[in-house]
Amino acid sequence: MLEVLTGTGLAVAAGLNAYIPLLALGLAGRFLEFVELPAAWAWLANDWVLIILGVLLVIEMVADKIPAVDSINDWIQSIVRPAAGGIVFGTGTATQTAAVTDPAVLLESDQWVPVVTGIIIALLVHGGKMLVRPAANALTGGAAAPVLSAGEDIGALGLSLLALLVPVLVVVALVGLVLAVVLAFRRMRRQRQSVAPAT
Repeated sequence: MLEVLTGTGLAVAAGLNAYIPLLALGLAGRFLEFVELPAAWAWLANDWVLIILGVLLVIEMVADKIPAVDSINDWIQSIVRPAAGGIVFGTGTATQTAAVTDPAVLLESDQWVPVVTGIIIALLVHGGKMLVRPAANALTGGAAAPVLSAGEDIGALGLSLLALLVPVLVVVALVGLVLAVVLAFRRMRRQRQSVAPAT
């Protein structure tokens, strides 16, 4: 069960920012003795892979904070984030960590199932992000882009760390994330209603 929570937390994080959970997994596999990546995913801890992921993360973080560019970036990331979600879910469910000392091989005969599961989770989160961003930018004249992006980055980092270190808390973080999205939608709806009569 903890393996599924680890994979889910990492896949949700990938839906917010593709490179944070990939980099977290790679760095953890490289530098933390208690994290052992499965052989098929050991390439994540390679020096060149970590450098490339770091560069891509910087580009993503800058592009995602600029109004209008963030929407273009979201379209480009429509392939990258689900792919990253598949990789991190597949890796996360088979990685040995401090919390998961004996990872079960999830559906060993069908190893593609965890990857597809991660793709779907990340795609759903990414789709929600793509719907919220343009509306938030339109309501705030673009001022929401850096704030939302910073929140997404912090959420992706937090979820990645929780997934690797304390996967049970992933459930709490996901409930908090859903509540934050619901409250944001309500706030945007109220702002839209207050602006409509004035025009």
